[in-house]
Amino acid sequence: MDTKKIALVTGGSRGLGKDMALNLAKKGLDVVITYHSNAAAAQETLNDIEAEGAKGLALQLDARNVSTFDDFKNTLVTELKGQWNTTNIDYLINNAGFGHEGSVSDTPEEAFDDLVNVHFKGVYFLTQKMLPVMNDGGGIVNISSGLARFSFPGYSAYAAMKGAVEVYTRYLAKELGERKIKANTVAPGAINTDFNRERFEQAPQVVDMIASLTALGRVGEAEDIGPVVAFLCTDDAAWVNGQRIEASGGMFV
Repeated sequence: MDTKKIALVTGGSRGLGKDMALNLAKKGLDVVITYHSNAAAAQETLNDIEAEGAKGLALQLDARNVSTFDDFKNTLVTELKGQWNTTNIDYLINNAGFGHEGSVSDTPEEAFDDLVNVHFKGVYFLTQKMLPVMNDGGGIVNISSGLARFSFPGYSAYAAMKGAVEVYTRYLAKELGERKIKANTVAPGAINTDFNRERFEQAPQVVDMIASLTALGRVGEAEDIGPVVAFLCTDDAAWVNGQRIEASGGMFV
């Protein structure tokens, strides 16, 4: 049996998720990534994972559609048996998501429901589905946002989902302690990825504003987040549990 540990990263084909996957590979873990629709980007990420000397696997997943999670779990287990001679993973990183900008007065219910489904309901129930196929002693990393601590007008719905995930993570840490499964949250600040790039390009003054609010004087990059997540999936972080780690360069400190 392959003794390498295996991490599952949702939304691992691009942006923050890709950098998480590559840094996990650099730490010696094999990596399963999920993608929503961009299979070509997922394959590029797999190539990069394998270039780091790790084994990779990409599976399609709509992280907002809970009804598909049983089929996803069955496919995952089948692939794990075939490629790793195991049925379990060690780490789950709930990263998949998208942004939404809209004030409290004009956020439509449909957009709110989409945010709930991918950022909270999907995280809650995918984690629930994965627990039976997680090894004891592993870990869960849920991706939150600096917006759960500080407030920018226009992000109330998105930030509220991230606040819910932070509470959920503490409960995971408490309830899974008997299995020695750790649960932590990583909260990025404003990051220059696909998630924000269009807004940054349309309004470059926003970049300058964010940099001015950040102690380290710049906007974050994907490479600022992946190593933090990877650290939490190593024995070096064995005593880190139930914590919210913000990686924002010191926004609003």
